[in-house]
Amino acid sequence: MNRRWIGYSALTFLAVAAVVLFAFSSGLIAPLLGDGYDPDTEANNDSIHDPDTEANNDSVHGDYEHTTVTVHDGETGEELGRVEAAIADTFSTRYLGLSATESLPEDRGMLFVHDSPGEYTYVMREMSFGIDIVFIDPDGTITTIHEAPEPGPDEDGNEQQYPGHGQYILEVNKGWMADRGVEVGDEVRFEL
Repeated sequence: MNRRWIGYSALTFLAVAAVVLFAFSSGLIAPLLGDGYDPDTEANNDSIHDPDTEANNDSVHGDYEHTTVTVHDGETGEELGRVEAAIADTFSTRYLGLSATESLPEDRGMLFVHDSPGEYTYVMREMSFGIDIVFIDPDGTITTIHEAPEPGPDEDGNEQQYPGHGQYILEVNKGWMADRGVEVGDEVRFEL
C-alpha cells in the first residue's frame, strides 16, 4: 500500500511540474503576473528631469522600486548616459519584465536583479518595441549587449532569445547603448 501511495504521489508531482513548466515556457502564466511596466502611471518621484522632453514626466511605475542607472566609459570613467530604471528583483517581476508595455520613454529602463551571477537568457515576450538587453557582472562591468528588435506581427517573442552572463540585466530602448557609444567593458553604476 505504501509503495502504491508513493508511486501515485510521485506521478502527481511530475504531472503538476510538467503543467507548471509548460505554463511558464509558453507564456500562459504571464497574464496572471500583472499588466507590465507602465512608466507613465504613477505620481511624483525625484527622477531625471528634462523640461524639453515629454518623456520626462516625473513618473516611474508605482509598483516597482526604482534607481538611477549611470553608464560610464570603462577606461576614462566619463559618464555616457543615465536612465531611471524600475527594479525587477522578484521572479514574477523578472518574468513579466517590459512585456505588455506599449512604449518606454528615452530616459527610462528596467534593471533586472538576480540573486547571483550566472548564465541567463532573456526573450522578447509580448514586446511592442525593440530594446537593448545589457548583461552586467556583479562589479558593474558590461559583459554583453544585444540589440533586440520587436517581434514581428505574428510572433509572440518567445523565440527571440538573448543569452549572456551577469547578475544584472538592464533593458532600455533599442539603440540607446549605440547612440551613446557604450561598449562591452564599460561600467554601470546604481544603488539598490
